[in-house]
Amino acid sequence: MSRDGASIPGPRSLALGDELAGVECPAFARRRTGRSGADAADAAPIVLQRGAGTTLVDVDGHRYLDLAAGFGSVLLGHDHPKLRAALHAQVDTLVQGLGDVYASDVKVALLGELAALIPGGDGQALLTQSGADAVTAAMKTASLATGRHGFVAFDGAYHGLAHGPLAACGFKASFREPFAPQLNRHVGFCAYPGVRGATAAVSLEQLRQALAATPTAAVLVEPIAGRGGCVVPPPGWLAAVAALTREAGALLVVDEVWTGLGRSGSWLRSEAEGVAADVVCLGKGLGGGMPISACVASRAAMAGWSSGEVIHTSTHAGAPLGCTAALAVLATLREERLVERARAVGEDARVALRERLAHPSVRDVRGAGLMIGVELDSARTALGATRELLRRGYLVVTGGVDGATLTLTPPLTVELDELDGFGAALLACLEAR
Repeated sequence: MSRDGASIPGPRSLALGDELAGVECPAFARRRTGRSGADAADAAPIVLQRGAGTTLVDVDGHRYLDLAAGFGSVLLGHDHPKLRAALHAQVDTLVQGLGDVYASDVKVALLGELAALIPGGDGQALLTQSGADAVTAAMKTASLATGRHGFVAFDGAYHGLAHGPLAACGFKASFREPFAPQLNRHVGFCAYPGVRGATAAVSLEQLRQALAATPTAAVLVEPIAGRGGCVVPPPGWLAAVAALTREAGALLVVDEVWTGLGRSGSWLRSEAEGVAADVVCLGKGLGGGMPISACVASRAAMAGWSSGEVIHTSTHAGAPLGCTAALAVLATLREERLVERARAVGEDARVALRERLAHPSVRDVRGAGLMIGVELDSARTALGATRELLRRGYLVVTGGVDGATLTLTPPLTVELDELDGFGAALLACLEAR
């Protein structure tokens, strides 16, 4: 993958990047140039053109090992033959149904698969289009089930930027504050273990107080803080959160948009922690790159939707192409045992990366399954590393509340030697500083 001396971004990427800046909402260009004082040259984006397996190729023909996989959504890798075949067959059959009025056969099949994923196997599902949409549906479900409108979320949490979950965004206050007058004001935040140095004991005490302070519809929690830096809370913490939530008569909503479906080495991270959530949010990898998500809940939690005329739907929610993609992903995860593979490869990769990255700039290597965070000493170091890694043929993104963590969420088909190559490249980048 190494391309010493290659110009990254190449000329076609630079030209398209200039065109992009003129036609795209300025928030994104500003963010690229604004973080850590990066100049325009350092912030210029590559422009991607095609992908296969774990490899991406940009418009200039440069190849990259994809360790981001569409923010974790491309579970099977790019252009997986089983997913491609299923989508092609569905295009030839039916592209769009009629939403919640007349379902397609593949929508019915997918709802059955998802209902079986809930602990106990007797759930019901509501199909949505993005992770944020799934969380919005989950928050509505909790309010209908309990008759309450308060929520508790956690520092460092990212549940999407739609108006519902935005009120519960603990990742960056700047995402939330410009819209504060429009958002649910009955949301409290508690510390998340490992985020900004918080302990599990402090987190649980804050949760206890928050639940006592206001009638709460649900506690909204990530079993691993994904965008917050792949922060894994200590064993038993999630179970303690669940117990406190139930004592308060609230629902436990677990955001498994990032952790679920094998990403963290289990079908559901919450279930692996011995926790049966009332509501589970799925997304990202569910469609293998296609836009589909789901709010899956126990029948008791879903019962609130049966009173009065209230629905959560949209034109493309549960559309045949998305449902077909999800069915193909779920089948392939089982057939190729990719959940078990992610657990084993991820564990080996973290051990190897800890050994290799014994460098003063590396604070931590953590995660679960193929959800790995490499925390560096600053956001500036992390951003510089992403640019140098691009030049060496590795595509990674940053995360963490301070932006100092390299977040690895590759396709579940990634090989251990590919991850080892990343470790060697990162070490070379750090030593060259």
